[in-house]
Amino acid sequence: MVTRREIDLANQRGEQMRREFPHAVAARYDRHNRKVVIDLSSKLSLSFSPDDAQGLENARPAELEAIEVTASGFGIHFPKLDADLFVPGLLEGLMGSKKWMAARLGAIGGQARTAAKKRAARANGKLGGRPRGSATAGD
Repeated sequence: MVTRREIDLANQRGEQMRREFPHAVAARYDRHNRKVVIDLSSKLSLSFSPDDAQGLENARPAELEAIEVTASGFGIHFPKLDADLFVPGLLEGLMGSKKWMAARLGAIGGQARTAAKKRAARANGKLGGRPRGSATAGD
């Protein structure tokens, strides 16, 4: 069970974080530019494509228009999608969980069209190509 002291300490840390770090004061979806825009306490604005954020990548514009800023200003909630983003993470360039971001980076890397990749594919083709996967129970 959480003690009253632990709650008080957590609230103190939250207040300190709010004084020291930029937090969201407003958020909206800009349909014209197809960007989520977050206005920060530092008077800067952060904008990004929903395609680049976990939970928003397949959203329709109507689903992005309802945006809530949490009381602390460190969270952005999209109620129609039940998706949440952490503002300090966004400021660090983290648009989702580590696993989600690694998968996105892997997909981008797989699309690369470099001379080295072409040479490797040709060499692999001369050896018979990519080995066939074996079908096993449970796949």
